[in-house]
Amino acid sequence: MAENYVKIALADDDPDDRLFFKEAFEELKIKSKVSTFNDGDTLMSYLNNENNEIPDLLFLDLNMPRKSGLECLVEIKSNDRFNDLAIAIYSTSATEEDIEYTFVKGANIYIKKPNDFNILKKTLSQVVTTNWQFANNGLNRDNFLLRL
Repeated sequence: MAENYVKIALADDDPDDRLFFKEAFEELKIKSKVSTFNDGDTLMSYLNNENNEIPDLLFLDLNMPRKSGLECLVEIKSNDRFNDLAIAIYSTSATEEDIEYTFVKGANIYIKKPNDFNILKKTLSQVVTTNWQFANNGLNRDNFLLRL
């Protein structure tokens, strides 16, 4: 039986950001199952346990304790088990270095965390409704950074 919800995960060390993220999905009424992780180490322990569901879409904060989002990205992309996992970098940082590095390492999109809750909802809705299997075919540096 096909699942009728999107499995979404967020790894972010900021408890407020995790709360706003979950609240945004509740208000959007997108059929989703949202899991959150407070650091990259906890995320990778979850993902590497073969008994756990792999999310459809992963939002990764770059700057986390114990294991950074960049380290998680590299580890995920080196494992064929996660080939169908779309990864959105979700960070307060928008340096050219971070954007370029995550693009080269295989992230699907880069999102600078919005400061406004309504913009957050609009951004998350746009990212979740993108068909990543087809979007990856046209991925280039110019459309990698989501600007809203």
